Amino acid sequence: MESPQVEAEPALEALAALAAQHAVETDRSGRFPAAVIAGFRASGLAGLISDAEHGGKGGSLRQACAVVERLGQECGSTAMIVAMHYSAAAVIEAFGPAEARRSVAGGDALVTLAFSEAGSRSHFWAPVSTARREGGTIVLDANKGWVTSASHADLYVWSSGATTGEGTSLWLVPRLTDGIAAAAAFDGMGLRGNDSAPLRAEGARIPAENALGEDGGGAEIMLGTVLPVFSALNAAASLGLMRGSLARTIAHAGATRFEHLDQSLRRLPTIRAYIARMQVKADMTAALLRDTLDALEHPGEATMLRVLEVKAAAAESATEVTDTAMRVCGGAAFRKEAGVDRFFRDARASTVMAPTTDQLYDFIGRALCGLDLFE
Repeated sequence: MESPQVEAEPALEALAALAAQHAVETDRSGRFPAAVIAGFRASGLAGLISDAEHGGKGGSLRQACAVVERLGQECGSTAMIVAMHYSAAAVIEAFGPAEARRSVAGGDALVTLAFSEAGSRSHFWAPVSTARREGGTIVLDANKGWVTSASHADLYVWSSGATTGEGTSLWLVPRLTDGIAAAAAFDGMGLRGNDSAPLRAEGARIPAENALGEDGGGAEIMLGTVLPVFSALNAAASLGLMRGSLARTIAHAGATRFEHLDQSLRRLPTIRAYIARMQVKADMTAALLRDTLDALEHPGEATMLRVLEVKAAAAESATEVTDTAMRVCGGAAFRKEAGVDRFFRDARASTVMAPTTDQLYDFIGRALCGLDLFE
């Protein structure tokens, strides 16, 4: 995908270089890429989609996707942290108080979504956590499942049942709120540095004015604001992983030689065919992402269908492309010498990240068959 011009493109390239510098250690250690995210916050890119009135750049989702894609070419963990930041920032920008919007715009606040729960698992739209109103205070109790940047985000966009008991509500919750604690450090197969961990809230109190939208109106925000942004950004991250693994596969094929034949691996037609398939899959994903962004900018009957399709298609393509990278690079990939193994592992996360690929296929089928998504 040809990335649209990002206002601070030199800053993006500097950030991508920093992500590349730390990527191997981030994956090896499973630690949050603190230096890279500090660079993200200082670069002005954290406020990319925040409006200029509050100190942001007033950028578009298309530009945010370009940032996530570029970072994904170097470090999947960094790309996902940034994707979740932009997803939460979109809600805060639309429904949050001015102070929070300024904090996000200026890079003072790293934000993330806290939707998935142990009780409803990947059905993020059906929270079983509770919120009750006590005067001017909201009391939250929850057992959240997977929250990216759980121990590093400053603010969570938090879902719960409505205080009335009907519907879903969204809240702006500071990480340091008493009664909220993250579980043990994340030790996943892929995206090992994204600090994705469970959160527990027990009697956590926030001001009632921290509501994001109407009490009970959270589902509409989830589907109308969060899902389109998250799906596009997640697809951009998958595309970045494809581009990153493709570049490393091509480099390996050119540098690896059969000494007895005095030729490089790229001289084999089978290897070139694999690389060609990888490129085609990446370009197909890029085209669908562009079409999805076009549909969001100019809404029509097919817009929601594109939103559902793009994450599923990108996740499936990324698993195929990175699997091919492992095949082409062979033993060097298995020994972690070719630099494609972490892309292989990182790409798998999107297929099980809510809404999962299987759920999206069901939603797409429902939409095509004229059924309600959640009946």
